Amino acid sequence: MKKRLNGILTLLLVLAVQLTFAQNLQVTGAVTDADGMPLPGVNVIVRGTNTGATTDFDGKYTVNATQGQVLVFSFVGYVTQNVTVGAQSVINVSLTEDAAQLDEVIVLGYSTRGVEEVTGSSVQIGGEDIAEAPMVSVDQALQGKVAGLQVTTSSGTPGSAQDIRIRGQSSLTAGNEPLYVIDGVPVTNSNQAGSANVSSLNPLAAINSQDIASITVLKDASATAAYGARGSNGVIVVTTKRGRSGDTQFNFTSQVGIQNDAYNKRDVLTGAQRLELLGEALVNSYGANGTSGNFGFTPENAIPLAVQFGVLPQGTQNYDGTDYDWSGLIKNEDALLQNYTFSATGGDELSSFYASVGYNKTEATVIGAAFERLNGAFNFSRKMRENMNFSTSLNVSNTIQNPILEQGSFFSNPFITRYLMNPFNNPFDEEGNPRRGGLQFGSLHNTLYVTENNIARNMLTRALSNTRFDWEFFENLTFRNTFSLDWQVTDYKNYQNRYEGDSRFVNGSIAASDNKALNLVYQGGLNYNFKVGQDHNFDVTGLFEYQKNQNQYLFGYGNNFPADGLTNIASASAEFDAFSSFTDWYNVSYLGLLNYNFAGKYVLDATIRREGSSRFGPGNRFGTFGSVGTAWNVHREDFMRGSVFNTLRLRASYGVTGNNAVGLNAYQALLGYGADYSNNGGATPTQFGNADLTWEKGETFDVGFTFGVFENRLTGSFAYYNRRTYDLLQSVPLSRTTGFANQDQNLGEMTNKGIEAELAFDVVRTTDFSWNISGNVATVDNEVTVLAVGADGNDIDPLAGSVYKTTRVGLPAGTWFMRTWAGVDTQTGLPTWFVNGRDGEVTSNYNAAERVEQGVGALPTYSGGLGTRLQFRGFFAEADVYFQGGHKIYEQFAQFYLRTNNFTLGTYNGAAELMDRWQQPGDVTNVPAVNYARNDNFFNTSTRHLYDGDFVRLRNVAVGYNLPSTFAQSIGISGLTLTLRGTNLATWVKDDGLLLDPETQAIGYTTLTTPPVETYTLGINVKF
Repeated sequence: MKKRLNGILTLLLVLAVQLTFAQNLQVTGAVTDADGMPLPGVNVIVRGTNTGATTDFDGKYTVNATQGQVLVFSFVGYVTQNVTVGAQSVINVSLTEDAAQLDEVIVLGYSTRGVEEVTGSSVQIGGEDIAEAPMVSVDQALQGKVAGLQVTTSSGTPGSAQDIRIRGQSSLTAGNEPLYVIDGVPVTNSNQAGSANVSSLNPLAAINSQDIASITVLKDASATAAYGARGSNGVIVVTTKRGRSGDTQFNFTSQVGIQNDAYNKRDVLTGAQRLELLGEALVNSYGANGTSGNFGFTPENAIPLAVQFGVLPQGTQNYDGTDYDWSGLIKNEDALLQNYTFSATGGDELSSFYASVGYNKTEATVIGAAFERLNGAFNFSRKMRENMNFSTSLNVSNTIQNPILEQGSFFSNPFITRYLMNPFNNPFDEEGNPRRGGLQFGSLHNTLYVTENNIARNMLTRALSNTRFDWEFFENLTFRNTFSLDWQVTDYKNYQNRYEGDSRFVNGSIAASDNKALNLVYQGGLNYNFKVGQDHNFDVTGLFEYQKNQNQYLFGYGNNFPADGLTNIASASAEFDAFSSFTDWYNVSYLGLLNYNFAGKYVLDATIRREGSSRFGPGNRFGTFGSVGTAWNVHREDFMRGSVFNTLRLRASYGVTGNNAVGLNAYQALLGYGADYSNNGGATPTQFGNADLTWEKGETFDVGFTFGVFENRLTGSFAYYNRRTYDLLQSVPLSRTTGFANQDQNLGEMTNKGIEAELAFDVVRTTDFSWNISGNVATVDNEVTVLAVGADGNDIDPLAGSVYKTTRVGLPAGTWFMRTWAGVDTQTGLPTWFVNGRDGEVTSNYNAAERVEQGVGALPTYSGGLGTRLQFRGFFAEADVYFQGGHKIYEQFAQFYLRTNNFTLGTYNGAAELMDRWQQPGDVTNVPAVNYARNDNFFNTSTRHLYDGDFVRLRNVAVGYNLPSTFAQSIGISGLTLTLRGTNLATWVKDDGLLLDPETQAIGYTTLTTPPVETYTLGINVKF
């Protein structure tokens, strides 16, 4: 008690002294952000008085206060900070960004809106989330971040294009990829690889993720209608970093790590296993009970007798049991990843700049493939006059990718080597060098030699320039001009050596191409925002846009090199070939945008776009598209005061968009001039044409709400959408009397509908400790409702002839359509399928089984992500999970490595799964008996190789530390962050039979490509 009284007396004495000696102070200081950059325009208020100030351009302020009073520092986008005045006369403050407020501004490309002014469905991802992911291409970092956005890795080869779908599939034959808009200007993002057979090259890989300020995904018609036809499949808006006024601040970021395959459980037969199965298969064909006759084969003499009869090559019986691990030899274990960026930003009251230079070098997890990028960015803005603003940006990069033959069953595809190389083959000669001149067993190439002696290179140089000039004629009426140029030059070279591989028998070959793509966009328009009375707020924009796209392609080929070391066409001596082409297209658009709100409560948003495309005939080039959306900010109503809701918004929108992603000149009747008529040039009809060909159209209805409760500790959103696509572009059969097989026509209709939900909860939110959990989920239900009708009165299946899929009314587009697997007959060891394709009677006659719809397609029907982040003072930890499912994927190359006859056991190699084969009556297994000379059709298309595609992937885990600013400043820097990050660390699949990576292309086939990668990186960020 005595101690407590002494403490109280001491406290009262201190307070008395403070009150007695309290005095008026002229407090000065500077306000900066977390990076140490001055913040001009910060409000500094002395709480309880009218005294206040605003920081100047250098972030400095002066205010009169007395000891004990509280200074309140507030600035849009930053957390308000309260500081009690003591005896000091200088108070410096650092404000931290308020993530909740930063989300209040949505970049829509043509415009920027406050979140409460947006009526469409859009999600914005901050640049810090993009920069932290150690991905070569910025679009990879979006996986699991946005409800309704499905991102799958079509190949793990660095720099490859990604498969991206927003709210499902909207077209049968036209494009389904979203539009990319960089700094407000639409760009093209098509694969720039020099050949369709090698790794794809994504133009977005030319952009350094460290230069990204934000990425916004626009999903519904209200959000995308401004982009017309190009935005029919959704829009991804990329905004690069701009300069910030103040003293020049520098930033250096380093990411170094290693990569390996994320998921691959498909093993192949070892030499010993293959030898065991080979002998068994020979006996089952030529033994006492052989299906091809009794030739005296027994387990003891099967191999030498097969060699004697010429069934097997002579060297088979000389195999010494050495296990040549071809699968391991093609791997590049712990592939190195390096990414470095150095940037600077600063400016004065009139100008600001941002400049950066970056370098990335990423090895693939397979030998022969690598990626290297050198890039530079410069953004500059200048207030030329009080009513004139100028800005320009330039992003230039040089990207070199060493592609590999993938996607197909090419003999030099290293993944063909992994799964089909005969393990009896010794890859090395007597001197330990990779063997050349053909391997002893089979026809596959020695990938080790080919990789070392061939040259494969995609080199992309990309220059992306964007210049904008705004002239305010009078208050709030601004004339805006934007000119953008995207110049992409791709140089492709494919030299194949003289001794091993595809060009062994032509003494070496060289193929080279040069592709130049120019995308030029001009936008000019007027923007006027004004108020009528106190509550009526209008923002009106009228815009004209012109887009020109040109592509020039030049190709050359030659073979038969006289000596080693010669790799150019000029040194070849035979089989010369050359080809060149030029293509172009144009878009012209007239755009009107209206945004109105009443007192911030009721919002109306309308868009109309008249767009013309050179892809259609003169009478159908123009289409009119538009949208209307409305929103009600319920939380701004008087009756919501005192409620738990900090935010409650209801919104709805409807709109019509078009799709012009058809082949160039598809509407025209064409002649081809490649004919040779008695050594004279000739022309032949090549396309029937259709002058009535016009836009695919899609109408979308979207409704949803957004909420935030308990001081926005719990926030979320929900949306329902229904998109109907009609006038589908479809290839329709023609009468043979026309001389053509088919014609493109506008026939057909399909729908996509579903829900999207997002939720975030701050479990703990204090000054020193915070814990947040967030998640999103989306569904999509695709259904074809109308198809073109043929002369026989039946619907025309666009996928007729496919052995895998069908497209029919009432089913999802591209529904799996095949025979249904019934298992292995326990008495005979033969594969069986259901006769009626469903159930009941089974047959071992593959052709007697009926093909049926399997009820699902290749695109996931649900997808989403979960994430959590903890932060304690300077320490932080985070984790993200991505999931998708409701679809099936097909293991297409099972047709090669899951054969039970001589294809696998005599020539190539098979999957280790063959060891589970049937051997005697009563065996229960999913693999038939091996039989050297019998074709049991086990490998052919059926649900045996069709798997549930559901999977969950631990996408991202990171731990790190932010050095406190006081310690950082003591060593001469303004900030230091260390981060240890892992990506794709674990994968769970629903179907145990799915042994290859579940991330597939949108078409749904597992392919022989580089799988997604598991990455571990150490990141260092220094600010000074």
